Amino acid sequence: MTTAQHKIGSGFGALNTAAEVVAGIDLTGKLAIVTGGYSGIGLESTRALAGAGAHVVVPARRRATAEEALRGFENVEIGELDLADLDSVRAFASRFLAAGRGIDLFIGSAGIMASPETRVGPGWEAQFATNHLGHFALVNRLWPAFTPGSRVVSVSSRGHHFGPVRFDDLEFRRGYDKWLAYGQAKTANVLFAVHLDRLAHDHGVRAFALHPGRILTDLVRHLDRQELVDAGMVDESGQVTGGAKTPEQGAATQVWAATSPRLDGLGGVYLEDCDVAEPAPADGTRTGVKDYATDPVLAERLWTLSAELTGVNAF
Repeated sequence: MTTAQHKIGSGFGALNTAAEVVAGIDLTGKLAIVTGGYSGIGLESTRALAGAGAHVVVPARRRATAEEALRGFENVEIGELDLADLDSVRAFASRFLAAGRGIDLFIGSAGIMASPETRVGPGWEAQFATNHLGHFALVNRLWPAFTPGSRVVSVSSRGHHFGPVRFDDLEFRRGYDKWLAYGQAKTANVLFAVHLDRLAHDHGVRAFALHPGRILTDLVRHLDRQELVDAGMVDESGQVTGGAKTPEQGAATQVWAATSPRLDGLGGVYLEDCDVAEPAPADGTRTGVKDYATDPVLAERLWTLSAELTGVNAF
C-alpha cells in the first residue's frame, strides 16, 4: 500500500521554534483560531501567529487565566469555550458565525492527558470527549466560516502509539486505563484529520495532524513526580531531562502545519519535528505514525460515529 507518509525535506527540525518556522511569512489579514492558545504550546502558537500579523481568536475555558497569560498581546481576542460541553461549543460557534468572519487557520491545541477516570456529558470518557469530540463538533459547527485555502491542524501526540480507537468499548466501561484512554483520544485526533481532509479537499481546505514533541507543560498536571521520572521527563530532583523540547520548540510543528507553503497540495498526513512523519517502524519504536491512525476506513467509521454522538456533521 502506498502512503504519503514520507519526509519532504522541510528544512526545519526538532530544535526549531514556532517563531523560526513562521519567519518571513506575512499573515496580515488572516484569522486564526487556536484552542488552548493561552497555555503551553498553544500560547507559543498564539504568540508566533500574532507576531506574523494574524488576528488570533483564543477560545478559553478559564477566561481569567487566558486574560492573564495573553496580557500585552496584540491582535488577540478571547472567547468562552469548554470543549467538554457541547452546549458551550454550540454557543461559541454561533457567536463566531454571527460576526460574519472567515477562518484561515485553525489549530486544535487544547487537551487533557492521563487524567483520572472522569465522565462528561452523557457519560463520555473525558479525554475522548475533550480532545476529540469537542474539536470535532467545533470544526463542524464553524465549517461555514472556513475559507478556500484554509488549514485545520489537529494536535495529536506520539501517545497515539498506546492504542487504536476502541470501537467496541469507546467509553472504557470494561476497565479504565488513563494511558490507553489518552492513546485512543490521540489516535482519534489523527483519524479526524484524515477524513476531514478527504471531505474538505474539494472545498479548498486541508487538514493535518501532528506530534508536537515531548514538552513539560501544564498538560502533565495529572502525573506525579515518580510518573514523570519513569517517563524520562524529569530526573529524581525534578529537573527536566535531555530530549525534551521547550514550549517554543513544541509549538513549531503545529505553526508550520498551519502556515508553511511547503505543505501546499498536501493534506491528511501526520507530521512531527516540522516535517511529514514516516510510517511507524515494525519494531515497536514510538516514532512515526501507526497505520491504524491513518487508515481511511477507520477514519470514516470514526467520523460517522462522532457525528452520531455530537449530533453535528457539516458534510
